Amino acid sequence: MQQYFSNQHPHGILFSILNHKCDFVHVSYPKTHSCHCKRLVCLRNPEITCRAAFGVLIKTINFMKSLPSFQNLLLSDRLILVQNRWVPLFILGLAQEQVNFEVWDFPAASILRNILMNGQQNSDNCPPTLAEVHKLKTFLHKVWSLDLSLKEYSFLKSAILFSQDPPGLRSSAVMAGLQQEAQRALQMLILSHPHPRDHCTFMDMLFMASALQMEAQSLVTELFFRPIAGQMDFHELLYEMIVKYES
Repeated sequence: MQQYFSNQHPHGILFSILNHKCDFVHVSYPKTHSCHCKRLVCLRNPEITCRAAFGVLIKTINFMKSLPSFQNLLLSDRLILVQNRWVPLFILGLAQEQVNFEVWDFPAASILRNILMNGQQNSDNCPPTLAEVHKLKTFLHKVWSLDLSLKEYSFLKSAILFSQDPPGLRSSAVMAGLQQEAQRALQMLILSHPHPRDHCTFMDMLFMASALQMEAQSLVTELFFRPIAGQMDFHELLYEMIVKYES
């Protein structure tokens, strides 16, 4: 896995980010009454929200590293799991930390910038749409409606972390055992709620988390991290956070 990451900065990427002032453009736009779900949006208060998001990301990585079952995996497998699972775990972290946010229309690209870029836009760096943000907010409100305990958040995160094998894992046999263990714990959690309606709500939430895992990586990266991290390699940042303090 290390071939995907370049050498580390002497002070570390995370150090640079947390000490970097956010210089995202603030522009006010008139409100419209019609729904334009495809319009591009950005955070209304990036300085506050982005730093809160980085705090959630740190807690998300620390949660994974605190699990003995995770630490017992090969480093290459840990990196694969992080790359494939950090998005839904991060979103659950946003819910757990009660991180709320508002968006407004993204500043239109200038004519000069379009000329210099030759009219080309990298789809991986495209600002999120209002529809994508609405889907994320819907999920957060669904989680908040459950009023989960710390233990319930931990069980849900473990179930998502050790769900189906992502491609490239070398510890498949070990992962199979971890999946069964996480599923049993989650089943006990669901059954501990007396109302069948709560069971369905839990399953709906897990389904939504799985869907977000597939489609929300660009959304959360562009919305919460790009304004303060710029074009920094996010895989390199995750690598640093996983291997830091390890021999």
